[in-house]
Amino acid sequence: EQLNRIEEGMDQINKDMREAEKTLTELNKCCGLCVCPCNSRMKNFEASKSYRATWGDGTENSADHVISMQPRSINHQQPQTSGRPSGGYITRITNDAREDEMDENLAQVENILGNLKNMALDMGNEIDAQNKQIDRINVK
Repeated sequence: EQLNRIEEGMDQINKDMREAEKTLTELNKCCGLCVCPCNSRMKNFEASKSYRATWGDGTENSADHVISMQPRSINHQQPQTSGRPSGGYITRITNDAREDEMDENLAQVENILGNLKNMALDMGNEIDAQNKQIDRINVK
């Protein structure tokens, strides 16, 4: 969230700078009506390649626009535990309640490990997105 606030602040600064540039352009006009021929050397900073590379063309649909919230994917490959043992985690010897309990516990461990794996993948994706955002902020 801090990165989002920083980037929004930098975008606001850019917007303010654009407004100030427009105001300065208006001030350079003779009597506020026409452009003085002696001031024809003024350069529009928004037309420069470096400005467009950093800030884009001003539209929100550019390729670098950050989308902060994405729908989460559902992993259908995880086994759904229904409360009864699946019978596939241990080799049954005595086929008693202890083996049933061990099998249930191993099913729960597998479910927890799957959740941890998904959390790690989500964290990796979030870190990648934040690194890209930091790179964009550094360019600005």
